[in-house]
Amino acid sequence: MNRARPSQPWLYRKLTPDGRQSLHRRLLSFLLVPLMLMLLVESLVTYSGALIYSNHVHDSDLADNVATLAEMLSKQDMNDQISEQARFLLEYDPQGHNYFNVSSQKHGLLAGTETLLPPADMTLTVDSEPRLYNLVIDRHTVRAATVRIPSSHDPGDQLTLTIGETLHDRHERAKEILLLSIPAQAMLIAGVFALVWYGVRIGLRVLDPLTERLAAREHDLAPIGDIDVPVEILPLTRTIDGLFARLRGTLALQDRFIADAAHQLRTPLAGLRVHVERAQGDPSPATVRDALEHIQRLTHRASRTSTQLLALTRAQSPEHETHPLDLIDLNRLIPDLLSLRVHEALAAGVDLGYDGASEPVWIDGDRTTLQELLDNLLDNCLRYAGRRSVVTVAVSLSNGRPSLSIEDNGPGVPPEFLARLGERFFRVPGSCEEGTGLGLAIVQRIAERHRAQVLFLRGNEGGLRVEVVFPPARTARRSS
Repeated sequence: MNRARPSQPWLYRKLTPDGRQSLHRRLLSFLLVPLMLMLLVESLVTYSGALIYSNHVHDSDLADNVATLAEMLSKQDMNDQISEQARFLLEYDPQGHNYFNVSSQKHGLLAGTETLLPPADMTLTVDSEPRLYNLVIDRHTVRAATVRIPSSHDPGDQLTLTIGETLHDRHERAKEILLLSIPAQAMLIAGVFALVWYGVRIGLRVLDPLTERLAAREHDLAPIGDIDVPVEILPLTRTIDGLFARLRGTLALQDRFIADAAHQLRTPLAGLRVHVERAQGDPSPATVRDALEHIQRLTHRASRTSTQLLALTRAQSPEHETHPLDLIDLNRLIPDLLSLRVHEALAAGVDLGYDGASEPVWIDGDRTTLQELLDNLLDNCLRYAGRRSVVTVAVSLSNGRPSLSIEDNGPGVPPEFLARLGERFFRVPGSCEEGTGLGLAIVQRIAERHRAQVLFLRGNEGGLRVEVVFPPARTARRSS
């Protein structure tokens, strides 16, 4: 059962009752959280807008009130005194936070709150529009409107009239507007979420044809293709197509190996059975000895064929494609590998030599498969060059490209067959030596793994020359 990793946030761990991740729930979660955040942001914006509107209305009322008071004082001769009725109206407030101030330039404060005065830097002129400002009284922020008028009692005097109120009512009106808008916004968000839920549910059904098409398959590994596949799912289906391609390659390699093994092992196994039956039918020492010699030769052939088939299969395996390559100096590696085959060359009567470069020859390669490549090239020379032949292995660097070559002075290969030497199971017609026809095919595949080119050429002395030309090492670091 696949469960979400504990380190993932809860938002990414939307599981079905059986513990599986749900794409449907995950999409809804991704949408629900932003919608809730949008509701919160919308509420803040609504409240800010309502507060701006409330401030505008209250400022207008406040300016009207101070203008009304100024008109009342200018038309009535009250000796610059405010009547009790006017004082009551100015001071009345259920929260107890309304203020007023009537000051004379000559006589100072006439009525109201002494601290309710305009700022010193505010310029007031007679009969100008009311001026608005903020100040703090008794730890309350107060919004005030002030105006200056001539005194009706003393023409040489001027009165400054100021009315102030706290911001409590303004905030209350903004809250009322917010509370009125929240249900409508919540219903809108709920409606949007319902539509999104329905849309996600219906939208995911576009995958049903693809699911049914895949479910109808049994052993078909053909590409899914882009038919009836949504654009958002294309990366997934193309990844699956890539996986199918690798599986097809692996299965094809397996089938090829089985077919090759059946083809190549059928003859030696049949020969083994024939010679065993011959020895059983005629138990004379001469017959048994001859049968055992044939059995030994056929067993060696079957063993070599099996080894070559396995080597070719390994060289063709996709696992080698992802195996990292190391920085290798061919000028150091090849002599070490040749030293392991000197005794075989001596036993075969072959003069094995090496011609190295004067400097390191770096490639990006795999030591194990390079050893297998060299072994197959040497096996080909030791088998077909003949006794008293000369085999030369050389490493060189030409035009910046590393090269490994092996040349013999044996009978060589007719020119018309040189191009086919890398084919599986191909053997030059007329060859008297037994072989599997896989050695050079393995060389070809290992060279491809190293992005190298294999050239089958006629040697300077008529024999066969095989060159493996590697690309320059891509690794920047050079080790000694």
